[in-house]
Amino acid sequence: MIKLTPRTNPSPWLSILSPVVAIIATLLIGALIFTILGYDAGASLYQFFVSPLSRIDRISDLVVKACPLIIIALGLVFCYRANIWNIGAEGQFILGALAAGAFALQFPDSTSVFLFPGMLLVAILAGAAWAAIAALCKTYFNANEILVTLMLTYVAALFIDVMVRGPLRDPMAFGFPLTPMYPDAGLISKMPIPGLGYVGQLHYGVIIAFVLAPVAWWLMHRTLPGYQVRVIGTAPRAGRFAGFSTHKTTIGVLLFSGGMAGLAGMIEVSANIGQLQPNVSFGYGFTAIIVAFLARLNPLGVVIAGLLIAMAELGGDNAQMALSIPKVVTGLFKGILLFFLLAGATLQHYKVEWTSRKASS
Repeated sequence: MIKLTPRTNPSPWLSILSPVVAIIATLLIGALIFTILGYDAGASLYQFFVSPLSRIDRISDLVVKACPLIIIALGLVFCYRANIWNIGAEGQFILGALAAGAFALQFPDSTSVFLFPGMLLVAILAGAAWAAIAALCKTYFNANEILVTLMLTYVAALFIDVMVRGPLRDPMAFGFPLTPMYPDAGLISKMPIPGLGYVGQLHYGVIIAFVLAPVAWWLMHRTLPGYQVRVIGTAPRAGRFAGFSTHKTTIGVLLFSGGMAGLAGMIEVSANIGQLQPNVSFGYGFTAIIVAFLARLNPLGVVIAGLLIAMAELGGDNAQMALSIPKVVTGLFKGILLFFLLAGATLQHYKVEWTSRKASS
């Protein structure tokens, strides 16, 4: 019989080594899968993990791909550190993009410098409001936040589809479900690289992602609300004795997480699309869950984890074009990686013991 016994003093080395071991195990299993499918394992892994770094334009696209993952994962870190399981960042991402787009389209000819900050604010508030539904259901009705946030994701996806095909639809779109283009004041422009000019899809929105990471770390480790989040997550009974409110913490982390997801939605659409369409996200909210756990719920680690997952995403596209490997293999990679990460997190805090049934009884 297998029994998990809590470790009295978890080794800090385990927290460092477990993500490394998880990545190595994922590579080995991936190579085995490629071999079984009849593909060259070395060439396949090269396309997945080396080709995205082979040229400067691909590196810029890698950073752009990681931008929404980093922003969303930073919000999820606060939720998961408080043992609040927000699985619906995808829906909050969509609502943030929709609200910001609807706001921008109210001023089609605007050149005001206040339009862009207004879009940022509206997106954050919309994402937070969508997460607030789950927060209130959790605190007042003891509803499971996993189910509520997940179901709200599908509601958000249908809501943006209705809005784009209905009230916000561009009458000059020739029947396609698209909104008019945002005014120039609502777009995020491309960012030049010194000495190279404009390379790839690099835009100024990535600066927001890289600035938010150290800010989130400071909030988590140098402020009282961050301390409350960590105490409530690790020792809720001790937190209640200290006077910390579990309900306020639950609402706070969900609002923060939803706001970050909404911000990511606004940046993604304003920088890369410029208008609303039925599909504005490509699974960023769900992929960011893996990013948060790969980073060991550390806001600074989210940057590295986001770049790593983005590399696997772009590598999947490269492998599909170069070797005709099915795109679903990328999803398989992410699933295997998440499995090993969760296994490593479990073994970090628990020891596996084998006992007989007689001894257990």
